[in-house]
Amino acid sequence: MQRRAAAIYVALFLVIGAGAYSLIATAQTPTIGFENPEYELSQGETFQVEGQTYNVTSISAEVQSGGGGGHGGGGGGGELVRSGQVSWVNDSARYTAQWENNTTVNMGQNNTTYRVLVQQTSGNPTDFVLREEINQTQVLQNDPAADNQTVMRNGERVVLVEGEDGSLNAVPVDEYFPEPSTQQYSENDSLTYQGNETTVDAVENESVTLAWTGEKTNTAELSDEGNVTLGNQTYLVHFQDNETVALTQNFESYRMQTNSIAEFHEQVNGLWGIVILCGSVAVLLVGMAYLPSRY
Repeated sequence: MQRRAAAIYVALFLVIGAGAYSLIATAQTPTIGFENPEYELSQGETFQVEGQTYNVTSISAEVQSGGGGGHGGGGGGGELVRSGQVSWVNDSARYTAQWENNTTVNMGQNNTTYRVLVQQTSGNPTDFVLREEINQTQVLQNDPAADNQTVMRNGERVVLVEGEDGSLNAVPVDEYFPEPSTQQYSENDSLTYQGNETTVDAVENESVTLAWTGEKTNTAELSDEGNVTLGNQTYLVHFQDNETVALTQNFESYRMQTNSIAEFHEQVNGLWGIVILCGSVAVLLVGMAYLPSRY
């Protein structure tokens, strides 16, 4: 009689456990999805936000080992990680460069080098001079009558130049080399630097700051179910598959869907608890039913 009653209870618990397991097996995990996102994009497509044109430069999907199963996760014990990148060109980006006082700069004009000389004042300076740096070695090499280096004669540095009669004449360097050209600039003056129309933004005792505008390519990373800000607009990023990304501002829908997924997993965990409990009780009842009787 004891074993018969145990068998009835075991069958009851097995039925309950089997029912819970069938619900787990047939349940479909809810996923994130948006019916009408602001943008549905593939790699290479362009779109506009607040008049600015953006380009989807990349979309990638990689399985990272050791991860759990996220939304749309891959198999093999890894997690499918989707990501991408958008880029855009700012036509009026601001660039700056700083020249330290008494240093040389190459202006790109016939590869000419100039020395930056800030005109020192007791107050705040506003002017500076670009003085040409004479390449003495090059000048000497270009003159077949001159020695290739300067020498000291009677405490003065000179250039030895061969005369028409074959004699060597000592010419002071100040007389031999051409007078360096100079260019004076003040704050707000314009000059050409590295091919750009540049403005003298500020002059200080130790440096000169230049500023100009030009094109600059910017990028923003796209991470699945992360946020990206384009202009003044913030979007939720959702990769619909390995080749398509959606940008939406329906954050409320996303919140509701994530809550629904969390509730689903809680319910599944509860059903697994029922399966484990029913199996454990059934095993315990069988064991107790076959215990030897004292009488």
